[in-house]
Amino acid sequence: MSFAMPELFAHFTLLDALAVAALILAWLGSTAVIERTGVAKPSTHMLMETYRERWMVQMVTRTPRIFDSAVLGIMRQGATFFASSCMIAIGGCVALIGGADQITMFASDLANTPVAPKIVWEVKILLLMALLANGFLKFVWAVRLFGYCAIVMASTPNDPKDETAYPTAAKAAEIANHAARSFNRGMRSVYFTIAALTWLIGAIPLLAATIVTMILIYRREFSSRTRHALAN
Repeated sequence: MSFAMPELFAHFTLLDALAVAALILAWLGSTAVIERTGVAKPSTHMLMETYRERWMVQMVTRTPRIFDSAVLGIMRQGATFFASSCMIAIGGCVALIGGADQITMFASDLANTPVAPKIVWEVKILLLMALLANGFLKFVWAVRLFGYCAIVMASTPNDPKDETAYPTAAKAAEIANHAARSFNRGMRSVYFTIAALTWLIGAIPLLAATIVTMILIYRREFSSRTRHALAN
């Protein structure tokens, strides 16, 4: 069944629009807040950047660098795992679009609301796919950057007296930080994808899930025991 755009929008309420806008603003705003520099209370993400810089300084004089390569390999494996998971989830969303009729009946029974047109559920699933696709691209880029970082680390001289040693190590730290930033952005896309799932039930659950997700992210970045340990 095909719908003109005005007819499609007629099936969404103002509350739906507000809920989706809140989700997108929270998703984008959380990144801006977490990645702020020069603030009195930096996030866990920003504190970890300083530790990566210290790591690369220590890496210069470490022989052999098996420990460094192992740590980098673990981080790359994590990004690869989540990239694969996003691909699987995107495939699941495609399957859900194919079975939108069943979703329509299930969601309507769950929310105790009248049966909505199939296109309504397809739009909601497309939002999930958009968030998952963003997460997939971030994770894939993180994998590639970790690979770049490994090459730069391998090109760093072991002799601290070499004038290129610490400048090259600083480049490796910068690339590692870019990789971690991309990975963390991908993780936040996953968090908000989970929140967006609640839109299948309704706009109010989506608003509630967005608020809960923001509280969770804020606590982990600014009020967790991990951050306290890193800061002290």
